[in-house]
Amino acid sequence: MGNLIKVLTRDIDNNGGNFFLDFENAQPTEAERQVWEKVNEVLREAVHVLEDLQSYSGAGEAIRQAIQHPNEDRMQEKAWSAVRPLVFKLKKFYEFSLKLEGALHGLLRFLTSTRCSPTQHLEQEQALARQFAEILHFTLRFDELKMTNPAIQNDFSYYRRTLSRMRINKNKPACQSEVNNELANRMSLFYANATPMLKTLSDATTKFVSENADLPLENTTDCLSTMASVCKVMLETPEYRKRFASEDTVLFCLRVMVGVIILYDYVHPAGAFIKSSKIDMKGCIKVLREQQPNSVEGLLNALRYTTKHLNDETTSKQIKSMLQAN
Repeated sequence: MGNLIKVLTRDIDNNGGNFFLDFENAQPTEAERQVWEKVNEVLREAVHVLEDLQSYSGAGEAIRQAIQHPNEDRMQEKAWSAVRPLVFKLKKFYEFSLKLEGALHGLLRFLTSTRCSPTQHLEQEQALARQFAEILHFTLRFDELKMTNPAIQNDFSYYRRTLSRMRINKNKPACQSEVNNELANRMSLFYANATPMLKTLSDATTKFVSENADLPLENTTDCLSTMASVCKVMLETPEYRKRFASEDTVLFCLRVMVGVIILYDYVHPAGAFIKSSKIDMKGCIKVLREQQPNSVEGLLNALRYTTKHLNDETTSKQIKSMLQAN
């Protein structure tokens, strides 16, 4: 985006004030630095996680051969050798989701504290707001890649079946360095979800609210709704979009907008789709619909299938209709 973006909108500031947000260049102040550095370590690792997931090709052929030739030891060994390193990669992804949860809690603690309003937090602590956006961007990207790669669950299922057989037969490879049964169960639940990272963030946000009962709920929901409004305004206003350095920035904003809508929908008792919601859902969906369909179909699906309150009776027929698949 380059320069600071000036956003003037009633959606963001009830007083009609000026609001600035820079997703690209914001640098931490001294007050932010401690939290920023901890989160930055997680975000650096996130880059490698996405690279590993993007290059994840699976062990499909070796597994097929092993299943078709159950009595040929060479085929079984070949499949096992192919699938083991992939499962350790899946273990790394799962363990990273726990780090992401910790990073999110650190950011929410800072951005929702009672020392100032949620809007002032985002305005004054832009480096942390940017990191929050980067976590959401990573989450949506991870889930998009996971959903289009059936090899992940196939590999893990084969691994668990083989490991179980080895334990029964008391074969050595099943010992020591393998993923233990308890961890395998947790990983299985994680990967069984269509959008595992988004579920991690949704659960983490809900957990944050319940563990901080002394903090007004509005501090969290207003933080999320403000972020959604900022993204929507930047995307729908031509003069702001002209300042984007590339189309990648557009997709970044779209993912962040959808991510905070979903988190808001999980945390707010009535959800994001109710008429009194602080998120302009019709405006947000309109912005999504105005993009190239192939670039936003995954994001529309995230709103259709991973939100909590879309199918409530309180959701207007117009919103449901806008989200219907073409």
